[in-house]
Amino acid sequence: MTSLLPGAAAAQQAPVKAQAVAVLESVNSTELRREPVNLTELRRDAEKASKELEAATKALEQRRAKIAASQKELRAKLSQLQTAEKAFAQVRQPLSDMVELLYQQPVGGDVSGFLSGTSDVGTLQAMASTTQLVAQRNLVLEDSSRLQAEQERLASEAQELRANSLLSEAQMGAEIKTLQERSQKIVKSLTQALVKLGVKLDKSGKPAAGCDPTRATTMDVFANGLIPKAYLCPLQQRGEELRGDAALAFISLNEAYRKRFGKPMCVTDSYRSLSEQQSVYYTRPGLAAVPGRSNHGLGLAVDLCGGVERFRSVEFNWLEANGKTFGWIHPDWAYVSPFEPWHWEYDVKVGSLL
Repeated sequence: MTSLLPGAAAAQQAPVKAQAVAVLESVNSTELRREPVNLTELRRDAEKASKELEAATKALEQRRAKIAASQKELRAKLSQLQTAEKAFAQVRQPLSDMVELLYQQPVGGDVSGFLSGTSDVGTLQAMASTTQLVAQRNLVLEDSSRLQAEQERLASEAQELRANSLLSEAQMGAEIKTLQERSQKIVKSLTQALVKLGVKLDKSGKPAAGCDPTRATTMDVFANGLIPKAYLCPLQQRGEELRGDAALAFISLNEAYRKRFGKPMCVTDSYRSLSEQQSVYYTRPGLAAVPGRSNHGLGLAVDLCGGVERFRSVEFNWLEANGKTFGWIHPDWAYVSPFEPWHWEYDVKVGSLL
C-alpha cells in the first residue's frame, strides 16, 4: 500500500475539501432560494386568485345587468301587447254589436228571394251588411291569430330568458365559489408559512389581516403615516411592521439573510406613524424626511443594524447584491444625500414583477 507524506496527503485532500465546500455552498444556495421563493409564489398566487375572483364577480354583475335589461325589455313588450289587446277589444265591440243585431233581425228567410230575383232593397242592404260582417270577422280572426302568436312568442322568450339566466347565474356562482375556496386555501397556506417563519400571532391565533398582499392595492386611500394597524403586517422582529407586500418580501429576504449569516436581520425602525415621523424629524434634524413624506410612513422602508449600517461591510454588500431579488433596494439618495447606509426601501414596481 502506497503511503503519503503529510504534506502530500494534505495536497491530495485540498481538491476534495474544495469540492465539498462547493457542494455545501450549492446546497445552501438552493436552500436560500427555496423558502423565500415559496413565500413569493404564495404571495403571487394570492394576488392572482384575488384578481380572478374580482374578474368573475364583475362578470356575474355584468350578466345580472344584462338579464335585468332583457327583463325590462320583455316587460315593455308585454305592456305593448296588453295595449294592443285593449285596442283590439275596442275594434271587436262594434262587430259584436252587429252580430247581436243580425240575430235579432235575421235575414236568412230573404235569401231565397235574392236568389229568385224578387228581393227588395231591404234584402240587398241586409246582404251587404252580412258581407261586411264576414269581412270584418275575417280581419278580427287575423288580428286574433297575430296577437296569439305574439303572445306565445313572448311567453316562450320569457321562459327561455329565465332558464338561461338561472343556468348562467348558477354556473357563475359555482365558479365564484370555487375561486373563493381556492383563494381561502392560498391565504391559509400563506398564513401557515408566516406562522412557521415566526410572524407574531394576533388574539385569534392568526397573523394580522394586513399580511394579506391583496390589501396592499387599497393602501393609496390612506395618507402617509396614517395607515390603520389592521392594514399592517408584523415582521419577525418584535414591534416592527410594514404593509403586506413589503412585509412578505422582507420576511423572505430575512430568511435568506439568516441562512447566509446565521442570524436574522437587525431592524431598528420600520413603519412610522405621522407623530413618530414628527418626533424623529425634530430629534434627528437632517437625517429624516419631512413628516408626511417619508417612505416609512407608507410602510415601505426599514432602518437596519447588525452590520448593514456600516457602508461596504460584508452585510451591506450582501444585501446590496441580493436585496433586489426580493424587491428591496438601497435608494440612490441614501448613498449621498443624506448618507444613510442603514435605510432600505421596498420597490413596489420591482416587487410586483417577482
